[in-house]
Amino acid sequence: MTPAETDYLRWLSIAVEAARAAGEIIRGGLHDELDIRYKGDINLVTQIDVASERAIVDHLRAQCPDHGILAEEGSGHDGSSGYRWLIDPLDGTTNYAHRFPFYCVSIGLEYKENAVLGVVYDPIRDELFAAVRGGGAACNDHPLAVSSTPTLATSLLVTGFAYDGRRSTHDNFRHFIDMSRTVQGVRRTGSAALDLCYVAAGRFDGFWELNLAPWDTAAGWVIVEEAGGRVTDFAGRAFSPHTPEVDASNGKINDAMLDILSKAS
Repeated sequence: MTPAETDYLRWLSIAVEAARAAGEIIRGGLHDELDIRYKGDINLVTQIDVASERAIVDHLRAQCPDHGILAEEGSGHDGSSGYRWLIDPLDGTTNYAHRFPFYCVSIGLEYKENAVLGVVYDPIRDELFAAVRGGGAACNDHPLAVSSTPTLATSLLVTGFAYDGRRSTHDNFRHFIDMSRTVQGVRRTGSAALDLCYVAAGRFDGFWELNLAPWDTAAGWVIVEEAGGRVTDFAGRAFSPHTPEVDASNGKINDAMLDILSKAS
């Protein structure tokens, strides 16, 4: 095993520890009164988001002091190594605030904007999705594989809608209508990171969304591709977590999805 591989496995273990610690905070807040603040018209943040982020960042900084950090609730610093952690301490805050049980912790590690490992932890179902580039993807140590659904007409897809949908015309509604008229079904769950993991697990055949942030997709991107799926932007170009649109699938339906997305755009 090369030193680089050893480092990635160590960093994966560190990310898993951080995600599980954050999951404990999220579970512990389920019966607390939430201090809800708004970062926009409908974008929420609670004290649980902040506490979860603090736990993750403190752990990562202690274990990987030369790594940079970019996190949703504002934690961040530049590192000297070229590596940077992209953190969503509670993806699905609106769900959490309404006690709808679909949310997670998402931690990705990038090197020069290419995500090299990802950890997504669902504290309600105690499902931990993880992947390292070139090492495959797993959920609770069981290997993941995307679905074998061959056509869009027989596919179950998932999507989401941006927080600025009330004001922006760059929205997902036309895409949603066109996809809904073509596929077997479309779901909307409220957590992009878990949506990507469900594609990796074969629970969904495809996922698309607009106006996402790097911490929403970095971890899930690695997990989908390591499970055998394909992730691109809406034009079919190579994906980056800094691209605000994502198309992910089992690979078999990707071109058909892109055809609909390009027409709607």
